[in-house]
Amino acid sequence: MKHDIPFESPYEYVELTQETEDGRRLYIYGEEKLPSVTTILSGTKKGDSLRKWVEKVGEEEAERIRSEAAARGSEMHAILEKQLKEGSIWNYYPDTHEKKRAYKMACTIMDQGFPSIDQIYGCEVPLYYPGKYAGTADVIGKHLGEEAIMDFKQTNTPKRRRSYVWDYFQQLAAYATAHNEIHGTEIKKGVIMMCSVDGFYQEFVLEGREFERAADAWNTRLENFIQSIQPPPPEQSQLEAGTEEEGP
Repeated sequence: MKHDIPFESPYEYVELTQETEDGRRLYIYGEEKLPSVTTILSGTKKGDSLRKWVEKVGEEEAERIRSEAAARGSEMHAILEKQLKEGSIWNYYPDTHEKKRAYKMACTIMDQGFPSIDQIYGCEVPLYYPGKYAGTADVIGKHLGEEAIMDFKQTNTPKRRRSYVWDYFQQLAAYATAHNEIHGTEIKKGVIMMCSVDGFYQEFVLEGREFERAADAWNTRLENFIQSIQPPPPEQSQLEAGTEEEGP
């Protein structure tokens, strides 16, 4: 299997280091510690569907499923990155059941998604918006002739509704906004290439008015997150502590 996609970028991407603090992933850029896009999305997620799912399957089983999915997703991403950077995965030999499954899922994305990629600017590209957030985009390049942020996703079951990938759309909008800010681009397209464990491929393209809505939703969640981690003003702290001064 071989897909010859040009790998050349007109932009210079900086390397960012990462650390975890109070359970939050942070990216280090100079003196700044910037929260990750995924941390912000997780910290502002509404609804209790996840809690209900955990209650239904049990905490132990939920943790097993999450760990298995994370490992499978990481393996799938590694295979896809190798293909894009090296042009071939001929020397990759999966040696476990889950690795073989990840390999098949990666091959499905290569066969059905990669033909639409015209050029690769970079894989696993660190991006940041000064003073606000940072993250790592799976792929930046051209998709059907347009600059786009592309993301690879694995799922246990195919998505029946477009609304089920709304958080992913906001993630793409966040990366595009950061890229536009730093590199002066006008990227307004995102693409999710997704494969389920049973080999069903889905592609979700974010553009036009839907992209604008996703960007607006991301900015709202970003502001909510920033407010949630900021300490209250002094007068509010005094009020909560019962130490405010009496007026005249």
